[in-house]
Amino acid sequence: MEWFNKHVSFITRLTFTQKHITQAAISLLVLPAFFSSYSVQATTEDRFTEYVHQPIMVNYANEKINIDGVPNDADWQHANWHPIDNMIIGAAIDKNDFSGRYKLLWREDTLYLLTEVIDDVLFDQTADPTVLYWDDDTVEVFLDEDASGGEHQFSHNAFAYHVALDRQVADFSTQKQAMTFNEHITTVWSRDEANPQKVYWEMAIKVFPDNYNDSLTAFDDHQVSPVTLSGNKKLGFMLAYCDNDGSKTRENFIGSHPIKAVNGDMNRGYKDANVFGHIILTNKQN
Repeated sequence: MEWFNKHVSFITRLTFTQKHITQAAISLLVLPAFFSSYSVQATTEDRFTEYVHQPIMVNYANEKINIDGVPNDADWQHANWHPIDNMIIGAAIDKNDFSGRYKLLWREDTLYLLTEVIDDVLFDQTADPTVLYWDDDTVEVFLDEDASGGEHQFSHNAFAYHVALDRQVADFSTQKQAMTFNEHITTVWSRDEANPQKVYWEMAIKVFPDNYNDSLTAFDDHQVSPVTLSGNKKLGFMLAYCDNDGSKTRENFIGSHPIKAVNGDMNRGYKDANVFGHIILTNKQN
């Protein structure tokens, strides 16, 4: 007893230390599993990559294209068609309900787009061009002037132009509000005389850089100028069509390029330019 009294403080400290050793041992057993789980998750995210698309070569237009909705210009006849056939939102649909394809051309001051759409119903339910424009029949033009990719929902790192049936052009501004960019795109559409369900949609697009100031009009003296296009220039590009036959919201959203789903969502083009494809402007032919 005398020995115990002499050494009691030491024994108490030893017992306390042993308790913590036991807790530490349990932690050492748990931590590897925790970090292993974390490591697998991080590695999986690191391995996520977008689809790699073959660049589309875009011919030079020898003459200025007449934007009248009638694709009879000689240069259109030498441009290649590209499909709009990747379902982003909605179930598969019959080709008579929707089918689409497009062509591109360029001149120094303009990127030209011709979209051919077969749509059995053209529908525009909202008069205000900045309200629910994605729920109307709309051609959506995604454009990234310097092909840099990245987030762009509320910046002009890239544009997601929604071109409506009434020729209004809408996208989000840097103030996180929808606004029109009608000066960026001149557009006219017309029905095919032989097949009225076939619509030709011609556009002349001014390509603006990412420092575009949306508090000014497009051609304000203090506004940044549209980019002068040249051969071998690479741009981020994607095209899509919002199809609605009369529902409260769009029924289908069909794109020119496949998009990987994130948490089940493939509708990522309006905010992430990494899902775009690329176009390369070919040199002028002498």
